[in-house]
Amino acid sequence: MANKASKSLARANARTLTRTHTITASLHALFILYRLLFRHGSWRKYLVLSLPSLVIEYYLERLGRPTYTATGDLRSPGEDMEAKGVTEYLWDVVYATWVVMGLVGVAGEWAWWLWTIVPAYAGYLAFSTYNGMRNGLMPGMPAAPEGPPSAPAAGMSNRQKKSEKRGGQKIRYQ
Repeated sequence: MANKASKSLARANARTLTRTHTITASLHALFILYRLLFRHGSWRKYLVLSLPSLVIEYYLERLGRPTYTATGDLRSPGEDMEAKGVTEYLWDVVYATWVVMGLVGVAGEWAWWLWTIVPAYAGYLAFSTYNGMRNGLMPGMPAAPEGPPSAPAAGMSNRQKKSEKRGGQKIRYQ
């Protein structure tokens, strides 16, 4: 089977995006219906604070939706929707918006303040990245040990330990 990995990624992306759009549409419809029938509040807050989530969903749709040729062959599987890094943070914004909308519906207007967790977390990540780069480290990486090199690590295999003892891997040029 040709391009099995691409086809499975395309199926997973399509499933993830369809599920996400269904949940988002359902939550927004329930929120609006609940607001119209039972609890009145600020529509401006709803629009301003749910707009980033909707823009991010549109971006993820463009990024991850698989494309097909006219004959039905897979042209591009799209980017991996479970990728680490920025994609992961974009999903966090979408999920946080869902949670805050649910809390606003149940607890009231004060719950919109919980949405400030998203920019606060983004600021924390930016600050830690800046500090890591300033110190010459990648975020989350431990500092390099000071002093002479230590004995081979305990997690190494016997073959790696022997190779390390002999001076590492030898490369022979002809």
